[in-house]
Amino acid sequence: MEVQKLVVKPGEGRSVWLGGMGVVFKISGAETRGAFAVVEHPIDPGRVLPHVHVHEDEYSYVLEGTIGARVGDHEVVAGQGSYAIKPRGLMHSFWNAGPGPARLLEVIAPAGFEKYFVELAEPGDPNRRQELAAKYEVTYSDEWVPELTTKYNLKLLGQ
Repeated sequence: MEVQKLVVKPGEGRSVWLGGMGVVFKISGAETRGAFAVVEHPIDPGRVLPHVHVHEDEYSYVLEGTIGARVGDHEVVAGQGSYAIKPRGLMHSFWNAGPGPARLLEVIAPAGFEKYFVELAEPGDPNRRQELAAKYEVTYSDEWVPELTTKYNLKLLGQ
């Protein structure tokens, strides 16, 4: 197998913006034979979107700022240098809990879900989220939205 790249430099990688959260593509599933993908998420303060994945585990490393997260029934705060673990099959959400910039390095295992972000960012019908959610087997829930938005002064991602 030919190695495609050995170093991903700062600032490299295609990026898209999803209304409060960005996605910078660092390592694709094609480069890891589907084992994992790595994206970077710059996050505006105060955005949230509870969801659950069927197939992927997510491991978030806080590069900058402070991240709040709810995973199942547990709420946590993770500062720079911390990891937040979001297992498949468990409802979770995360948000920038500080007033300034926040960035996560997200490992998605196995790979594949990174393609969802690519498709979601494509121009076209802004209401495609549900269609893509079905394709990638991710479910969004409004169950936590009133509690989290009130408690932490958050808005839904994309609003």
